[in-house]
Amino acid sequence: MSVEQNIYEKLNAAFSPVHLEVINESDNHHVPPNSETHFKVIVATEVFEGKRLLARHRSVNELLADELANGVHALSMHTFTPSEWQTENDVPVSPKCRG
Repeated sequence: MSVEQNIYEKLNAAFSPVHLEVINESDNHHVPPNSETHFKVIVATEVFEGKRLLARHRSVNELLADELANGVHALSMHTFTPSEWQTENDVPVSPKCRG
């Protein structure tokens, strides 16, 4: 199973999101072709209701601790409640690597 698929399945199982995207952005960086080292995660879930941004990010980091310790170099997180996602679903485009 790919790292991208593994991340998707873990987030889906843990958060039952109303919206979930896992985007492999490794090609924006100076890594070998077909690498899985840089990801953007967009997740909207009721689990985040009443939680501050830091707590949301911590919960994602804890869930993906194995991936972050074993090859995932960067993880951009955009975490929303369902109501936030309905009104604020504008996620910034990631910049290209300058390296």
